[in-house]
Amino acid sequence: MRSAARNAARWAVDTILPPTDDSALFDQLTFLDDPCCASCGYPFESELRGLAAFDLTCGACTARRPAYATARAAFQYDEASRPMILSFKHGGHTDRLSSFAAQMHRAGRNALEHADVLVPVPLHRTRLIKRRFNQSALLARSLSKRTDVPMSSRALIRTKRTPSQGGLSGAGRRRNVSGAFTVERSEEIDGARVVLIDDVMTTGATLEACTRALKRAGALRVDCICLARVVKPVTPP
Repeated sequence: MRSAARNAARWAVDTILPPTDDSALFDQLTFLDDPCCASCGYPFESELRGLAAFDLTCGACTARRPAYATARAAFQYDEASRPMILSFKHGGHTDRLSSFAAQMHRAGRNALEHADVLVPVPLHRTRLIKRRFNQSALLARSLSKRTDVPMSSRALIRTKRTPSQGGLSGAGRRRNVSGAFTVERSEEIDGARVVLIDDVMTTGATLEACTRALKRAGALRVDCICLARVVKPVTPP
């Protein structure tokens, strides 16, 4: 699937990863790049590569334009990437953070070029206490070190403890996170070009809710970069 996009990212994997067992693991991933929806980043078939300059949008974004300017993801969330992501998200295995950040940098290079601040999608304080870390904040911190774009881990907060998004429809996910986020440090957001960082994009409902909160606080522009995204139906994390 999308062999052209996979090959386009292979050079990055070869130069980023050391010759370990991780190389074989990353070799199974479906890396995402152009051609894709100019808005949400949904991957198109490689045959459309020559049309990328026309800023094609997918059917969903044509019908309902997202609140964010763009969203991009490093690779597809599927049966190959699922174990690696879950071991990071729930198992606390952070040894691949540098490689994750490198791939997110590749995928989100256009947004990062003019970014003022990186903002991770926050966890509610009760979930943060239970999990002990915010995986999106770890990704943002690693990406900040790689790009020198400053990170603000406390500008955006989650004020509403919501049930897990797993199993919900797109509309249900949007209702679930509606009003769940607010900006606490508006001085870090007002007039800024913000890049929102998350681990997995499923329907984009969480990114939309965060973007709306950031725009209410005066963000000039919001782009999103995720580690992975759902492209075909799989059980989300």
